[in-house]
Amino acid sequence: MDFEFWWLLSWPLFFALGWVAARIDIRHLLRESRSLPRTYLSGLNFLVNEQPDKAIDSFLEAVRIDPQTVELHFALGSLFRRRGEVDRSIRIHQSLVDRDDLNPEQRLQALEELGQDYLKAGLLDRAEAAYEQLRDTPLRDTAIPALLEIYQQEKNWNKAIEIAREMPDNDHRWEREIANFHCELAAADMAHSRYDEALRQTGEALRVNRRCVRAAMLEGDIRAALGDDKAALESWKRVEQMEPGFLSQVAERMMDAYRRANDAEGGIQLLRYYLERYPSLDLLESVFQWDMEHQGAHVAYALVRDELRRNPTVLGLDKLLEAAVFTAPADKRTDVELVKGLIHGHTRRVARYCCARCGFKARQFYWRCPACGEWESYPPRRTEEFDLTP
Repeated sequence: MDFEFWWLLSWPLFFALGWVAARIDIRHLLRESRSLPRTYLSGLNFLVNEQPDKAIDSFLEAVRIDPQTVELHFALGSLFRRRGEVDRSIRIHQSLVDRDDLNPEQRLQALEELGQDYLKAGLLDRAEAAYEQLRDTPLRDTAIPALLEIYQQEKNWNKAIEIAREMPDNDHRWEREIANFHCELAAADMAHSRYDEALRQTGEALRVNRRCVRAAMLEGDIRAALGDDKAALESWKRVEQMEPGFLSQVAERMMDAYRRANDAEGGIQLLRYYLERYPSLDLLESVFQWDMEHQGAHVAYALVRDELRRNPTVLGLDKLLEAAVFTAPADKRTDVELVKGLIHGHTRRVARYCCARCGFKARQFYWRCPACGEWESYPPRRTEEFDLTP
């Protein structure tokens, strides 16, 4: 291939064109930066230095100078919401939604920000309306989870079921949540004596999630309310195959059903079997109370003593001392009561259930954590069984 000398003449031309293009870009950038209010740059500086109050003042001044700056409005709205001034954030985002000069992407962003404002302010009906408008838009993946949270807060379980079925299941399957929504409906139907509908809802819950222990427990409660203790016991016994840890939650109900069937002895033997196979402080409590009432303090004392040898816990020790008060000699009873008072005061702090997701502790068992909103995040065991057991 022959070398063409005229190519050498083209190189200076290319350099000259590049130099001109660079000068044009630089002038354009300088023109844009000069057109920005000085307070805008000050606001950015305050944001970088984590001074949101001063940033808000600077952005407000920039918006006053140039009301058409849309991004400034978004920044201001977010800052107000983070600072808790939701009413001001709502006004800013509502003004953006009402503007006619926004492009479609900006309008959707403003509507989504407005939905966040309403949600944080607790205006669930307005938040729902905002997110419903985003349901069939490119922001659908943001709107659907927000709607699910709204319907759970409103306890609108039918709509929650509908939305949960639309949730993406790439890394999370929603059978557990949907089954619990059906259980919430069943509990409400049962409270209003709509037993047939309640049974239908528990059946739906088990169809969605065949290992939904809550549905089996509710089904037993409904059967018991209908007077069919045999069917109720069959439902409660299914808990052992689903999740034996929850047997402690149905122990008292099972014992009541056996009493109504005049087979209290068969009931206590079943609970003793569960306690032997699936140790639990709540199961121990149920058997202990039965022995104290029907067998006497000596039998209850022996029960707890044997259980403490297998599973040493402070809560178990508290029960042992409770029985020891009745079995101790008269001259030692005061000392035993003193020790029991000290131990009981300590157990009040550890006899709690703990959310496995966020660590929130509560004295009662919850199917949905009051703190983080996770379903079935509470193991059916007291915290001491995890933290203090040697």
